[in-house]
Amino acid sequence: MCGIFALFDIKNSPNDLMRKRSLEMIKLVRHRGPDWSGIFTSPNAILAHERLCIVDINSGKQPIKSEDEDIILSVNGEIYNHKKIRNNKNIKYNYLTNSDCEVILSLYQNKGINFLNELNGIFAFALYDAKKNEYLIARDPIGVIPLYIGWDEYGNLNVASEMKSLVKYCKKIEEFPPGHYYTSRSKKYIKYYKKDWMDYNKISENKTSISSLKKALEQSVKNQLMSDVPFGVLLSGGLDSSIIAALVKKFSKKRIESDDKKDAWWPQIHSFAIGLENSPDLEASREAANYIGTVHHEKTFTIQEGFDAISDVIYFLETYDVTTVRASTPMYLLARIIKSMGIKMVLSGEGADEIFGGYLYFHKAPNAKEFHEETVRKLNKLHLYDCLRANKSMAAWGVECRVPFLDKDFLDVSMAINPKDKMIGSEKMEKWILRKAFENELPKNILWRQKEQFSDGVGYGWIDFLKEYVESNISDKEFNMRNKKFPINTPKTKEEYYYRNIFEEFYKSEYAIKTVPSSKSVACSTEEALLWDKDFQNLNDPSGRIISDIHKKSYF
Repeated sequence: MCGIFALFDIKNSPNDLMRKRSLEMIKLVRHRGPDWSGIFTSPNAILAHERLCIVDINSGKQPIKSEDEDIILSVNGEIYNHKKIRNNKNIKYNYLTNSDCEVILSLYQNKGINFLNELNGIFAFALYDAKKNEYLIARDPIGVIPLYIGWDEYGNLNVASEMKSLVKYCKKIEEFPPGHYYTSRSKKYIKYYKKDWMDYNKISENKTSISSLKKALEQSVKNQLMSDVPFGVLLSGGLDSSIIAALVKKFSKKRIESDDKKDAWWPQIHSFAIGLENSPDLEASREAANYIGTVHHEKTFTIQEGFDAISDVIYFLETYDVTTVRASTPMYLLARIIKSMGIKMVLSGEGADEIFGGYLYFHKAPNAKEFHEETVRKLNKLHLYDCLRANKSMAAWGVECRVPFLDKDFLDVSMAINPKDKMIGSEKMEKWILRKAFENELPKNILWRQKEQFSDGVGYGWIDFLKEYVESNISDKEFNMRNKKFPINTPKTKEEYYYRNIFEEFYKSEYAIKTVPSSKSVACSTEEALLWDKDFQNLNDPSGRIISDIHKKSYF
């Protein structure tokens, strides 16, 4: 991961002051890119960058400039199809680096702003065309990479990887929406990412191919192995992370940068898991790692260690959402161990539950249409939850997290599956189709392990402690006055109230508060899905254990 900052529409403000302020603001995201700092300044634009070196360590520093130095780019991300773009003879451009991100400059130079759908990757970038005095800001389709936008007292447009860079000087702050771009001409967000699978009626009669599904995920994992530094995998022992780990092991023997002609630089794949002592995830991850053949590392944390880290987690994650804080805390602790071992990139299993309906509340889906529409809603909200958690928990320690399930090409295959074939039945557990696709890759206990949300899987005592703590330390009288203390996004539970107090120690702005979702949820459902079961109406807990009639149900 990297950290970016940009300043556009500069007016009524001294340029030397803005450069000094920009350096101050970009420094706040240096944890995302501790390897190098860079800045470009002009009377009309400033672009800054904090780099985490993953690809092209020697020449890939940023901001990147075109050969004539008229186009300047600051980007956080990975472009997985950059070699294909580089080899396109119809794109005329003289590349100056081996950076995967430089293809953004080549596409812009050849096509203007109409190229974003040609990128397959995760990204957030700010591009400045000095000759035209125009800029382009864009974010990847799902929002794997974070991006925020704000306006300061002078009316200058500020862009940053994390909100913490903006809160001191910006009077208005917004999260930049995934799958959109913003230009100096439009002065508004324009959606570029639109797919047929977003409409149930366009995919409801499709025929399902399990073999095509498997091939698409294999290709996604293989594409995302590009790296010039040591990398590993997160392995909780659940289905999703175990599949990714198995595929990483399968394809990691050769460097994909050489089209599989040269041996890999890092012959051993290291996997990482975290949990309370004797937690479900640690036991399952050990079994999965032994079967797959990774060099496995377990981190056991105590409840006190987790609790002590919550304030830092909320600062780095920039959220007070209950399920995100619960799950991010052990992930944040694990990231520190990963970084200490010299690993700079990991692959993870985020996204599978949203695509395949893996959360336990999907058992209650009344029909295929409702099932599919909920998966689309979940994908559209991932940037607020799991993508934010995976990215910022790791980036807090300078580690990049890649998510092959959210690869654009894989989504085109997996989300076009006939929703009827994703439905859960008496003999078909959640994510049945994904399990069948990889039934020869994993041991039975892992392949058919029921969905265990990460904040549960690290040890049930973690969530139980948090609930008990807030119940004992926040009085009913104090909680009943929450409307006066927090009139915007009023907390719905004592646990959310506790996290909100910490959040506002760092981010008091009304606009900062509104960037965080605040809604009822059962086992990570959207509010719309609460209508599926009348018992959901009186519940509000994102833990999967809340659906007691489904949790721990056996299918083998």
